[in-house]
Amino acid sequence: MSTRFPMAELADLPQDIQAKILEVQEKTGFVPNVFLALARRPAEWRAFFAYHDALMLKEEGSLTKGDREMIVTVTSAANRCLYCVVAHGALLRIYEKKPLVADQVAVNWRKADITPRQKAMLEFAMKVCERSHEIEEADFAPLHAHGFSDEDIWDIAAITAFFGLSNRMASFSGMQPNDEFYLMGRLPRDKK
Repeated sequence: MSTRFPMAELADLPQDIQAKILEVQEKTGFVPNVFLALARRPAEWRAFFAYHDALMLKEEGSLTKGDREMIVTVTSAANRCLYCVVAHGALLRIYEKKPLVADQVAVNWRKADITPRQKAMLEFAMKVCERSHEIEEADFAPLHAHGFSDEDIWDIAAITAFFGLSNRMASFSGMQPNDEFYLMGRLPRDKK
């Protein structure tokens, strides 16, 4: 894998970061490259994943895990971030239980097999992604009409903005998606 900056070695990392990475490895069966790529700077790693988890793992609000991953996939495609489109597209396929949805929304979310509510959400996310300086009061009405609260709208914008940072870090550093991500959620899993 070619990256511009060396990935951290797990054994050399502070204990708290090692423990989190091993927890992810236990759950997924591999270590997503983003964990070792960003761990070269432990203080930044902790801040990054604290904000990531606050946005992506929160249980309040009406955004589902699938909605959150859809926002990441669509805006990461707009930002041309290979790592995030592939990694979060995999999670999107799993959470939505739709093997085609990630490819559809990454290429053209307006023609994807998603709900009108999700299209309104993505319309707003894309405006935050590409033209946040143009956001005005009229942009909130379509979201309210689909049942999004002001706190949900904050979440849509915050996820979009946070992954704008993530997209840029992944792209400039040459971070590559793990091979495992490409197949996740595309075929039904064998029942154990």
